[in-house]
Amino acid sequence: MENPINQLPTILIVEDNDDDYLFTCRAFKTAQCSNPLHRAHDGQQALDFLRDSTPSMILLDINMPGLNGYDFLEQRNRVPELRRIPVIVLTTSDDPQDIAKSYEKGANSYIHKPVTMQGFVEAIARLKDYWFQISLLPGN
Repeated sequence: MENPINQLPTILIVEDNDDDYLFTCRAFKTAQCSNPLHRAHDGQQALDFLRDSTPSMILLDINMPGLNGYDFLEQRNRVPELRRIPVIVLTTSDDPQDIAKSYEKGANSYIHKPVTMQGFVEAIARLKDYWFQISLLPGN
């Protein structure tokens, strides 16, 4: 059995758009970020996933059908064990109201998705460096 301390932190990606999800996965691979990735298509699927698993980080789109990102944050905040998991909003919106609302609802960071692959790879590389090398995450 492998020692869990040596395992790479897992990431839950909450993204309804297949192309955006594949773009994100490709950016992780290109940025040499080999963390295990799991996907939920909306906020409800993410909450269902969190009943059985505890990722080290959640990348959250806010504009999704059904239980959107804001609703997910509200539901997540009701469960003390889930509040310790960092949530990074990763979305195409750069609307100041979306940014403010995300932080008000409990997001730990807000990243506007770059439109080019190179920009996205750089953003993922910086995300990896900060959250997995500089910042200390709570143990699972």
